Amino acid sequence: MLDTEFEILSNKLIAKNTWELVLRGDTRGIAPGQFVNLKLPGFYLRRPLSVCDFDAGALTLIYKVVGHGTEALAALPVGTALDVLTGLGNGYDTGPSGPRPLLIGGGAGVPPLYALAKALLREGKTPAVILGFNSAGEVFYREEFRALGLEPAVTTVDGSCGIKGFVTDAMDVPYTYFYTCGPEPMLKAVYQRSVTSGQFSLEERMGCGFGACMGCTCKTKTGHKRICKDGPVLTKEELAW
Repeated sequence: MLDTEFEILSNKLIAKNTWELVLRGDTRGIAPGQFVNLKLPGFYLRRPLSVCDFDAGALTLIYKVVGHGTEALAALPVGTALDVLTGLGNGYDTGPSGPRPLLIGGGAGVPPLYALAKALLREGKTPAVILGFNSAGEVFYREEFRALGLEPAVTTVDGSCGIKGFVTDAMDVPYTYFYTCGPEPMLKAVYQRSVTSGQFSLEERMGCGFGACMGCTCKTKTGHKRICKDGPVLTKEELAW
């Protein structure tokens, strides 16, 4: 974990209630699937956000405006300095992926799969991608995945873009392993539909973000685990679903 100061390079709306935040700062130690914790002016608790992308000097985060904290974040201008805890959580393990991993993201669970896709491509893997949303107005990062040479399958609940239905309706493709992130009902549906082992990035309300407060524990087959410290990524075999 690294506590450092980042500067806002851009903060823009990219889909319905969905914003892309690009920060300049020290990104050492960050890996796909990890998250950061932002300290916002005027708020006591930090805001955890999954890592979407990063390079040697910049960090990209995507967030949905759902309350007072994220409303305040969306209003911050370019040049604002933010205190950020980085390198939190365990991230995805690309080792067991095999040659054709499947990446499944739902809504706000899409961002961490982008950095993961780049990592898998660097390893010579060929990931398939499924992005799920409620409607066409909420779709984001489709073109960014295409720019990587991937053609994501898009599903929308109302059928206004791509396949009508849920991400599980697009899972009938060959794959050697899977990675997924999204709301818990979606994750449980993927768990039931999947035919291989895989890794799940879980979402829980967090306090400290580094395992001290025990506020984000979940029950697994081997006991209770802290999502911020022991996760957010857990394997299919660990989940008590």
